[in-house]
Amino acid sequence: MIRQAPYLRRLIQTSLSKVSTRCLTAQAASALRDSEPMFRYEEYADIDWNNLGFGLTRTDYMYTAKCTQNETFQQGRLSDYGNVELSPAAGVLNYGQGLFEGTKAFRGEDGRIFLFRPDQNAIRMQIGAERMCMQSPSVQQFVDAVKQTAIANKRWIPPPGKGSLYIRPLLIGTGPILGLSPSPEYTFLVYASPVGNYFKEGVAPLNLYVDDQFHRATRGGAGGVKSITNYAPVLKAISRAKGEGFSDVIYLDSVHKKYVEEASSCNIFLVKGNVISTPATVGTILEGITRKSIIDIARDIGYKVEERSVSIDELMEADEVFTTGTAVSVATVGSITYNGRRVDYKTGDELVGQKLYKTLVGIQNGTIEDKYNWVVQIS
Repeated sequence: MIRQAPYLRRLIQTSLSKVSTRCLTAQAASALRDSEPMFRYEEYADIDWNNLGFGLTRTDYMYTAKCTQNETFQQGRLSDYGNVELSPAAGVLNYGQGLFEGTKAFRGEDGRIFLFRPDQNAIRMQIGAERMCMQSPSVQQFVDAVKQTAIANKRWIPPPGKGSLYIRPLLIGTGPILGLSPSPEYTFLVYASPVGNYFKEGVAPLNLYVDDQFHRATRGGAGGVKSITNYAPVLKAISRAKGEGFSDVIYLDSVHKKYVEEASSCNIFLVKGNVISTPATVGTILEGITRKSIIDIARDIGYKVEERSVSIDELMEADEVFTTGTAVSVATVGSITYNGRRVDYKTGDELVGQKLYKTLVGIQNGTIEDKYNWVVQIS
């Protein structure tokens, strides 16, 4: 059953009354005036929630805002999910001028809907935009856009324990440009898709491969920001590794080829005794939101956490290894293979990574007290 736009107006005004109501209502009203989207109000979409992978599922709505160079972003609007029209000369198509973020909406056991640290994604996008010579939305507009997108697609948020709604904010140069220079126009777009486990192994331990031929990032490059240009270059390494039965690839630094950086889509941690170590973010490694959160949680429960250079030899001698990221959450590593040598690590529910994972997920879904003020309740 479907209701018309007035229902969407009432829903957004009611659900978001506690967070930036005036701004959200104005933006929602603009969306309704401009596009009059139809809003489906069923509690859940008709989908097999027990078999969600990490694939794209078409949802109902997306958010769009635009701005010209050296200006601020206009008020955005919700519209029906659909294709985006671009000039063939768009900066993102010709010169890769684009950034993306990833965050999630979670459904609690009591039906409440939560976002996890969206302000940190907004700040990271601003840092990336400065590096890529792009205009960026304010933190408030970014967070409001994520909230609106989550509420409008509420029926796609999985039941508790079945997954989450992955929300993808994009910032792209959409203005036409022929010579190499910043785009004259930028589009901020947010869409969403329900997802389950990122890796096909589900919650089973990962088997990772260390690649010393391909490098994810180089010094002075854009490896420390979430540029779209960071990801296509690793597809060759990932495809080769997966063809040999591995879950993902670990990359080494491009200078010495001996220090661990990160995996294709997640940061990496190792445990030795009571010490947790992770490579320092020094420009070639993305500073993950989940990474930062896990570091804070680990320190608070008594672990010593070191952010420093980690050699591949040290990684191979670790007691335990796990990865972190918005998409992967916290994933246990079962083995790492490097130069033909495979090392197996401890796995199990009582290990450090799983303890941290359970705490993180509990905070995200509202079952553990959020003493950090990381969670934003939107419904």
